[in-house]
Amino acid sequence: MNPVPTGESDFVQATSAAGRALRLMAQHKVPATPENFEIWFKFSLGTVPELTKTINILIAAKREFDGATNRSLFVSYIGSGPDGDAKHGEISNPLQTILSRARGFLATSMADDSKPILPLDGVASQIPEIRDPRTLIQDLTGALSTTMTRATTLQAHFNACLQELGNIRNHLAAAEQRSKTDALTGLANRHALDEFLRNAQIVAMESGEPLSIFLLDIDHFKTFNDKFGHQFGDQVLRLISRILRDGVRDRDLAARYGGEELAGVLPGADLRVCATVAERIRQAISRRQVTRRTTGEILSSVTVSIGVAQFVPGEALTSLFERCDRALYAAKHGGRNRTVTECDVESAAA
Repeated sequence: MNPVPTGESDFVQATSAAGRALRLMAQHKVPATPENFEIWFKFSLGTVPELTKTINILIAAKREFDGATNRSLFVSYIGSGPDGDAKHGEISNPLQTILSRARGFLATSMADDSKPILPLDGVASQIPEIRDPRTLIQDLTGALSTTMTRATTLQAHFNACLQELGNIRNHLAAAEQRSKTDALTGLANRHALDEFLRNAQIVAMESGEPLSIFLLDIDHFKTFNDKFGHQFGDQVLRLISRILRDGVRDRDLAARYGGEELAGVLPGADLRVCATVAERIRQAISRRQVTRRTTGEILSSVTVSIGVAQFVPGEALTSLFERCDRALYAAKHGGRNRTVTECDVESAAA
């Protein structure tokens, strides 16, 4: 990875990269904002390999660098904004403290390396003159005991550091998991969905493999909330979320898209396969009886409507969701409790 030019000798390189960044922005009709310039300046320098790889793929696919794409590039490869900075500080401050402490222990260890030798040397110097070997043994035992005490203390300090680092690692993993999980359903949240889709999109364009999504909407969800209360509505949402999660593969993503809408992202699946998976999930939901926990009352089955669409290489993800949303709209207005693909919508309009 090339360092960002900082010295006077790198002035020419930085100027050249800045000029190239501006030319590329003009060529691809990228608005000249500070965030966008930083993206293309680092692309021109080649300091962020993943950013360079992503932009090259988007250019090859003739992808339009619209506002959503530019913002996604910035968030993914340049900076994560105030929230990300706060999380970084939350972890980095304790790490800095432990690092400083560990450095102190190492310095102490290095200094102490020679200390045990001094009393041992003193004992050795007594050997030619010693008359009572018991005195020599006593002095030698004392020197060795001092050495062992220092080593034990140092080991205890390092063990404490390792334990604290383990706690921070676990805290970081838990915080990352929370930041990507919807609290109510346990599914991936919208942020995690967007990140997963960005990566899946790049893989699909590189490999030529298909990528499909489906949107699932609970039929008459407002009626559940109005009639039985939000707690029961939440119970229904959690139940359907479990069925959705169990109905997709490990490599797929089940997410909460917003409100009562859930989403499935299926890398490597074309429209037909995705529609088959979505229909299987729809049927599983329609067969499930829902019991109101507060009263034990068994209600009629809950149903969902699903729209399915396949990613077109080079298109913006907003376009993919628009087509999927149109298919979902057709499913709901076609009688609900059904799965409709984007091809079904096109056929109906022809």
